[in-house]
Amino acid sequence: MKGLSKNIFSLLFVTFVSTGSFGQSNGFEELKALELMDLIFEQLETNYVDEIKPGEMNKTAIDAMLKELDPYTVYYHEANIEDYRLMTTGQYGGVGATIQKQDEYSYITEPFEGSPSQKSGVKAGDKILSIEGNDMKGKTSEDVTTFLKGPKGTSIDVVIERNGEKQTLKITRDEIKFPDVPYFGMLTENVGYISLNSFTQTASQEVITAFNDLKSKGMKQLIFDLRGNGGGLLIEAVHIVNMFVKKGQTVVTTRGRIPEENKTYATQRPPTDLEIPVIVLVDKGSASASEIVSGSLQDLDRAVIIGQTSYGKGLVQRTYDLKYGSKIKLTISKYYTPSGRCVQRLEYYDREGAEKPKEIADSLLKTFTTPNGRKVIDGRGIEPDVEVNLPTLSSLLAGLVVSNIVFNYATDYARAHDKIGDAKTFKLTEEEYQAFATYAKSKEFKYTNNSLEELKKVKEKAEKEGYWEDIKNDYEEMLLILTPSKERDLEKFKVEINEYLSNEIVSRYYYQKGRREQAFQYDDEVKKALEIFNDMKQYNTILGK
Repeated sequence: MKGLSKNIFSLLFVTFVSTGSFGQSNGFEELKALELMDLIFEQLETNYVDEIKPGEMNKTAIDAMLKELDPYTVYYHEANIEDYRLMTTGQYGGVGATIQKQDEYSYITEPFEGSPSQKSGVKAGDKILSIEGNDMKGKTSEDVTTFLKGPKGTSIDVVIERNGEKQTLKITRDEIKFPDVPYFGMLTENVGYISLNSFTQTASQEVITAFNDLKSKGMKQLIFDLRGNGGGLLIEAVHIVNMFVKKGQTVVTTRGRIPEENKTYATQRPPTDLEIPVIVLVDKGSASASEIVSGSLQDLDRAVIIGQTSYGKGLVQRTYDLKYGSKIKLTISKYYTPSGRCVQRLEYYDREGAEKPKEIADSLLKTFTTPNGRKVIDGRGIEPDVEVNLPTLSSLLAGLVVSNIVFNYATDYARAHDKIGDAKTFKLTEEEYQAFATYAKSKEFKYTNNSLEELKKVKEKAEKEGYWEDIKNDYEEMLLILTPSKERDLEKFKVEINEYLSNEIVSRYYYQKGRREQAFQYDDEVKKALEIFNDMKQYNTILGK
């Protein structure tokens, strides 16, 4: 190791000299850091009490170093290259199912429709006991997922438990592709809907295919749903914007420390439809490429944006190949929408130590103007033209979900009912909901609420400041009201619990497509979009026409 260390250091020294990289102080600091790392490894290898694992330590060191930058600069070890593939293509070799840990085992939460797992008879709620003879007890969900993944065409024996009985299922792995467009359809006679989950290499083509299909069915207005879409490939965002704006239009520019990264991305193709009214839905989970699409269409006065302010990720990454089958994804630039704004919300570069990144100060925000004269700002993500505030879900529902009571009841319901009605209209009856309430009350789970926690803080302050005796009676009355009561709260929050539980049950029969169709009954953003489409004067006014 010692001889190897000196050889490596000598090689690094020659490399820096030949490239002129350490001619200034930065180069010296880089060389110094590399030398110290090399010496530390040498000492560990020579003198540490136990045998070290250089590969694992190296990855840990790299990850810790990159953590000082931003969360999007990531090292992909050769063992994790499948994660990179999934990120860029949406594909992996496996059985096609989601799982979650409950107690000591992992359970199937949802087999994908048409996947190897579904074709093999896997159902939501199945407990995974073993895979290829390997006991899954105590394994993390990540470990179980690793066992399930593998090359297309290979088969595995999975022992599951269902209704207290063991079954062995043989599943032949296949190439699993997460669709970028998980759902599209007509919401009314004239209004089409397309949901986009990600921006992989097939995103724009899937959107175009869905769009053309809906046009053939009479679509005259489009709701384009980017909620929860964390982004992906920048060029796919450009292609999607290209569907609705003229050829040669600047969609996004990038600017980085290296001049070569200062680029302009303009539309290269004839548009698909320049006239169709478009509403884009965004939320706090809409980021990166989603913000390029929504921000560009907003800046160009081409679409109305509805929902909540988006995440605010204005950074661009590129992946570089390293040796030994590994890769690194680096933040190389910031992107700017057509008006000139950058939506980046957090500043990662001026932190001290482990301090959390702060939002860009209000005093540094700038205002930009769209062609129709509308005002937009930078540094805060994409602010919607029409904000729709989502209701805060009760702590009771959160407790029911976290305790897997909703999941387990939906599993039992599906085993007791061979079929249910249409996904679009399904909802538990009053009698069925009361059966669930009885079931939930029989289970042990805890929940609290923010009001109760705040009330306890008031008591503490009142005691310290000498007001406790003055408010004691009022406090006791409020405490009685706010203290969790399963019986009372299962009735009080019946509507939202029924909605959530009904959606979980629908997934047992109609999978992700059914979930989406059933949820339209309660979707406030979709309802607002339909309302605006029913009043095109309002739509045009928002766009400043």
